[in-house]
Amino acid sequence: MKRQPRKVKWTKTHRALRGKEMIVDSSLLLSQFAQKRNVPVKYDRNLVAATIKAMERVEEIRQRRERVFTKKRLAGKLARERQREEDRRVVAQGEHLIRKELREMQEQNVSLGAVSEKEKAVGTVFGEERPRQKKKARQLVDGGVEEEMDVD
Repeated sequence: MKRQPRKVKWTKTHRALRGKEMIVDSSLLLSQFAQKRNVPVKYDRNLVAATIKAMERVEEIRQRRERVFTKKRLAGKLARERQREEDRRVVAQGEHLIRKELREMQEQNVSLGAVSEKEKAVGTVFGEERPRQKKKARQLVDGGVEEEMDVD
C-alpha cells in the first residue's frame, strides 16, 4: 500500500522516532533491533570462533532443556507407578478384610436373590417371543436405500 513506515504505528521506526522503543543511544537507532542479517560479512577468525562457541552453547542449553523436560515427564509416570505399588501393598496387607466384606456381600446377594426370583415369577410374560423379521433392502445408485419387504 506504499505507506511510510515512520507513520505506521506498529513499525520499529515509528516507535523509535516517538521514543517508545528501548534504545538509549540515538546512534544505535534500530541498529541492534532491526539489523539486516543477509548481508555477507568479511571473514574474521575471531568472529567464526565466537560463532562456533555460541552454537555449542546453544546446543548444550537445548540438550539440558530436553533432559529436564523428559525428567519432568517421567516423574509423573514414576510417581503413578510408586502410588500403584503402594496401593497394591496396602491391599495385600488388608486382603483378609476385603475377603470378609466380599463374603458378607455374597451372603446378602444370595438372600436377596431368592426374593428376586419370586418377584420375577410374578412379573413374567406368558407366550413365545417372536423372532425379529429380517428386512430385505436394495442399494440405489444415488447412495440411498430402498426397503422392499419383510422376509420370514
